[in-house]
Amino acid sequence: MTNKKLDELQKEIGIKFTNFDLLKTALTHKSFNKEDNNEKLEFLGDRVIGLIISKYLLTNFSKDNEGILDKKFANLVNRFTCAKIAKNLKLKDYMFLGSSYIGLNRTNDKIISDCLEAVVGAIYLDQNYKEVEKFVLGNWKKYLDKSTVAVVDSKTKLQEYSLKKYKILPKYKFFNQSGPQHKPIFKVQVQIENSKKFTGVGASKKIAQQNAAKKLLLDLKI
Repeated sequence: MTNKKLDELQKEIGIKFTNFDLLKTALTHKSFNKEDNNEKLEFLGDRVIGLIISKYLLTNFSKDNEGILDKKFANLVNRFTCAKIAKNLKLKDYMFLGSSYIGLNRTNDKIISDCLEAVVGAIYLDQNYKEVEKFVLGNWKKYLDKSTVAVVDSKTKLQEYSLKKYKILPKYKFFNQSGPQHKPIFKVQVQIENSKKFTGVGASKKIAQQNAAKKLLLDLKI
């Protein structure tokens, strides 16, 4: 690949490297060079992206709890998002790949998302934190602006908590159905490991379960 081609990439990403070799290394897949490739820069870039995105979320979504922030973070730094950004920057056109990859799809999500992380690591080493933060926030802006998390219902939230803490599912017990057939009332009880039993009432079993789960979550202060 010519230096002219790499100059095009620098214009594309808006960064002028002082150490040209860092950029080349960031674009080098291990199939091209087993010794001098982008794996270590990828390792660094992954942490740099995590720091910048975490800081942004804490600053701009200060009212969200840790669980919501964690879900937003996961959506922003996963391979799927990184691959979309890498494709937008056309990184696949500048990568150094070995002969074993000839004929294979060069847009492989893992390869290009790893390359993006390596480029971020290279920018951090070549420039400074301010510049790499500008790069990350600029390229993640569309996803940061749309950073939302679907509201998790009480039953799901209780299930996640119970599985994480005790490795078992909550236990629901159907009590009875009362009221007229056209307007029934269901009563359901729920309990998890080391908790009290809580009863929920609703127009269906599902609603009753949600209400029971909600009461238990309130008791757990979750």
